Amino acid sequence: MTDKDISRIAVIVAHPDDEVLGFGGTIARYAAAGVTVSVLILATGLTSRGAASQDQIDLLQASSREAAQKLGVARLSFSDFPDNRMDSVPLLDVVQRIEAFLAEAEPQRVYTHHAGDLNIDHRITHQAVLAACRPLPGQGVRELLAGEINSATEWSGPAFSAFSPTEYVDISAVLDAKLAALSAYESEMRPWPHSRSIEAVRALALLRGSQVGVSAAEAFVTLRRLV
Repeated sequence: MTDKDISRIAVIVAHPDDEVLGFGGTIARYAAAGVTVSVLILATGLTSRGAASQDQIDLLQASSREAAQKLGVARLSFSDFPDNRMDSVPLLDVVQRIEAFLAEAEPQRVYTHHAGDLNIDHRITHQAVLAACRPLPGQGVRELLAGEINSATEWSGPAFSAFSPTEYVDISAVLDAKLAALSAYESEMRPWPHSRSIEAVRALALLRGSQVGVSAAEAFVTLRRLV
């Protein structure tokens, strides 16, 4: 498939802010071009850092909605899997939740986490997306891509598969939109020189852009593409 054949894409991630860190520029670019973008966030966030009230979780979801509005997301969905403990949940439960989301969104292209991320929730999300998008006859998902997340992908070690991009999306025109969306996640961002800082996110976008001769880019590993 080519971009002109794409009318619906989906981004499936583990945590609130992952959708912007790894895919925010791509979301903004395609949404501006009229593509319907759907996002699913699987885990609650926060609860791995200690007790979190429902009010705090609601506030984090409000940040997700603000970020989604800034990027042009058409559909934003949440699940309540335990933060950084998705390995305590039967994988089938995660797969079935993703399948239900895909049945509603009907994307032709899906973006998700890389298999080699340090974060366990990212790896489980990757595995569950592959299972939910398995290439059975009639499967509507024609393309699967994995992105990188600051403070998860680059923190991985030699025991995990390395992130080696095979595809880049030029986000030069929408980098500011991505950074503006991240401002909605003030509670999740960290000061420089932390990897999950605005400065580091900008630096990674500039680095990926320099690798393909544009001002800024997001990089992906192609998992499957049906031509």
